Parts: sequence; C-alpha cells; structure tokens
Amino acid sequence: MPTFELTPAMMREIIMDHYSSPRHKLTPENDGYASLHSSSVNCIDDIDVYLKFGDDGKVVDACWNGTACAISTASSDIICDLIIGMDEKQAHYLIDQYHKMMHEEPYDASVLEEALAFMNTSKQAARIHCATIGWDAIEEILKEHHHE
Repeated sequence: MPTFELTPAMMREIIMDHYSSPRHKLTPENDGYASLHSSSVNCIDDIDVYLKFGDDGKVVDACWNGTACAISTASSDIICDLIIGMDEKQAHYLIDQYHKMMHEEPYDASVLEEALAFMNTSKQAARIHCATIGWDAIEEILKEHHHE
C-alpha cells in the first residue's frame, strides 16, 4: 500500500493527466506488434491495443489508439506504462490485481501504482468496462502470445 492516502482529488488528477496527455496513444509504425481491437456497446470506446515482445518474452513496448472516454483513455494509457518491461507472469499478476480491485476483492496495491486512481470505479458499475477495456485487450494478447 502507498505510504500516503490517495485522495479523490489526486485520483482525478492522475486520470485527467493521462486523458489530456496520453503517453502511449499512437499506432506503431513498425511491424512486430501483436494487436487486438476492442470496443464497447455502452460507451464511445473503440480502440486498438498493441504489444511488442522482446526475444526474452518481456513486453518491450505497449501502445493503443482509437476513440475512448476519459476513463478508458487514462486506464489504457496507464496499463501501457506499467506493463513495459514485464514478463508474462508479472503482467498477468498485475492485470489480476487490477481486476480484483475493480470487483472490490482483496488485491495487492503495491503493483498497481497510478492504476490505483481507479480504486473507486466499482462504485459506478457502468464505468468498470471503460476502466478495463485496455487491460482486457492486453490480457487477451498475452494469452495469444503465450501460445505462439
């Protein structure tokens, strides 16, 4: 757990920062990326997520592009930040902890970093899909990559 309390104002600031200035919103210009398209019937979210793996199986790059609401934009951008440098096991653990947080189950906050900004999303059930669309796409790419 963080040694400080993450206030609602801090959570909003993190989300708005990643929404207004996403670091990973782009379509890769080179080959070698695994990708997955994901969209929502309940929101404007319509995104493509891209992962590039190194020879050692670690994620060497992650990005996304498309149309997304503030929650989807910020959460997709944050997962891209967090997953770069992780191997498959670490990435699955991170995603699992995020999903546990989304569903108000006990979770390991120490791995979530800025993703903790979404800790109250479960109180707005309609926003859970927005907060997980990028995470779910990355999880699916990881599963597909494992079988290659």
